[in-house]
This record gives sequence, C-alpha cells and structure tokens, in this order.
Amino acid sequence: MHQLFIVVLRVGILATVAGGLFGQIVVIPTTAADEVDRFPPYAPFATPYVTVAIIGVACVQVALFAVWMLLDMVQRDAIFSPRAFRWVDIVIGSSVAATLLAGGVSLHILLSDIPSPDDGMELLGVLGATVMSVAVGAAFAMLTVIMRGLLRKATDLETEIAGVV
Repeated sequence: MHQLFIVVLRVGILATVAGGLFGQIVVIPTTAADEVDRFPPYAPFATPYVTVAIIGVACVQVALFAVWMLLDMVQRDAIFSPRAFRWVDIVIGSSVAATLLAGGVSLHILLSDIPSPDDGMELLGVLGATVMSVAVGAAFAMLTVIMRGLLRKATDLETEIAGVV
C-alpha cells in the first residue's frame, strides 16, 4: 500500500477520533440538556441515553484504533500474521457492541411510553434512525467477519508458500 494513502487514512482516523471526543464531551451532553430544557418530561431519559451514546461513540473509537494498528501492520508488510486477527476481532467486537446498544435503544423506544412534545413524529424518526443503525451495524459486522475469513485464507496461503520457498 502506498505510504501517502496510509498517511491520509491515519489523518482521517485522527480527525474522526478527535471529532468523536468532541461529540462525547460537548455535543452529546449539550444536546441532551437542550432537549430537556425544551421538553422537561425527557429528563428521566437524558442520562441513560447520553451514556449509551457516549459508549457507542467509544465503540467506534476502539474500532478506529484497531484499524490504525492494522495500517501499521500493512506498512510493515506484516498483515498476514496471526497478530492481525486480534485487531480484526476487536473491530468485530466493537461493531457488535455498538449494534447491540442501538438495538437496545430501539427496543426501549418501541416498548416504552416516552412522552412527545408534538404528534410523536420525533420518536418515530429516532426509532427509524436506531433501527437503521442496527441494520448498518449488523451488515458491517457480517462483512468484517467475511473479510476476517479471507484474511485467514490469505495468511494460510502465505504460510504455505513460505514453507515451499
């Protein structure tokens, strides 16, 4: 892989992690506080939803760290080694965790009697967004599991070729 491409990917990872930290520290709590100010019956839901949102962003950050480590292995031409599977497994685990969090929020919104300031369209929109997050997260986890299988096959083939040479 070209060095410039690796540098660009790392800059993107750093920017995304920094944006996530800003979201965790500023955006998520501030938005929740603003919603509670706008509609006080949301108050009991603010802390649990803020916590879940912060943990969800942390799952993405953990996956990005694992991708950073995989990029390091690519740069050193060591991606076809057993160590790579640990980092791929971390990506899979963090995506499954984030998907389960989104699924829990979806179920809570669907089964709870959350008050709505208007006609309930806000809750319907949030439910749609969380269901889509679950679908995207599950698809990403499945794709990553498939890619892990391909990495396993490539690693086995490289080991076999190294034994022949």
